[in-house]
Amino acid sequence: MRRAIELAALGRGSVSPNPMVGCVIVHEGRIIGEGWHRKYGEAHAEVNAIHSVEDKNLLPESTCYVTLEPCAHHGKTPPCADLLVSMNLKKVVIAAADSNPLVGGKGIAKMEAAGIEVVTGCLEQESRDLNVRFFHLIEKQRPYIILKWAQTADGFVARTNFDSKWISNEYSRSLVHQWRSEEDAILVGANTAEYDNPRLDVRSWSGKNPVRIVIDRKLRLKGDLKLFDGSIPTLVYNTLKSEQGENLEWVKLDENDFIPTLVADLGRRKLQSVIIEGGSAVLHAFIHAGIWDEARVFSSSVQFGEGIKAPEISGDLVSVTEVIGDELRVYRNR
Repeated sequence: MRRAIELAALGRGSVSPNPMVGCVIVHEGRIIGEGWHRKYGEAHAEVNAIHSVEDKNLLPESTCYVTLEPCAHHGKTPPCADLLVSMNLKKVVIAAADSNPLVGGKGIAKMEAAGIEVVTGCLEQESRDLNVRFFHLIEKQRPYIILKWAQTADGFVARTNFDSKWISNEYSRSLVHQWRSEEDAILVGANTAEYDNPRLDVRSWSGKNPVRIVIDRKLRLKGDLKLFDGSIPTLVYNTLKSEQGENLEWVKLDENDFIPTLVADLGRRKLQSVIIEGGSAVLHAFIHAGIWDEARVFSSSVQFGEGIKAPEISGDLVSVTEVIGDELRVYRNR
């Protein structure tokens, strides 16, 4: 199952809104097939694992290890539970049951009804941790929210003129591009959009670009910003209008319940995760509302002397890593 979880992780950034899934097929203590879900809309892990088995005659005496309950419904692909039944697998070991109502025990029931021995709960927490974004959206109806910022040694995220270049080093910035490729969406506020004019894409890494989101309550941002170039789907949350454009959508929200309503809308759009990259006011808003799940904070040796203070985070510190001179601290919300 640990090998299946390793394989599942290879689909990170490519399978959303599906979960990452890995599958290993074992015959008499020897792995005879492996597979993982590579891309949304393409074959699932079980299908790829079955196809990799050279001698299909071994399958009735084999055990299938899969990180998530095989699906039992027709979606982009046929049900994987049906495939395992048709191959007459002897035993199926599942890490975690699927809390998606479309699956929710139906895959297990279908296999057991066909006479397959089914075991559940093998490395369940490890599997749920891998797919925390998927489970979060299904169970809480909102994306998994990651806060990210870089701060100076004296505790500032930008100078008084909102300039924030460059606090972290080039290696930390490359790591941020990797993170962008792994999340469904990226969010900034109007000040960051105006003063930094970011593209919010993946340039220093390979992978897909996240959906871009900007909070511009009074629609003061100019249309010539890179965010509005139409190259990537972009959402503009505001209090004035709802309108659809080319790869660009304005979404009107109530000012009195702005952040919770925004997050709920993202959940309805099936976005599993959002990385919030500033600025300070937006980060403070999510922290104040208690609507965040993870915070990634870079601290550098640079000093500004004065400027815009970094947010204060109260959560469980889960890791501290050195990134070629920068320090990366990761927190989880309690």
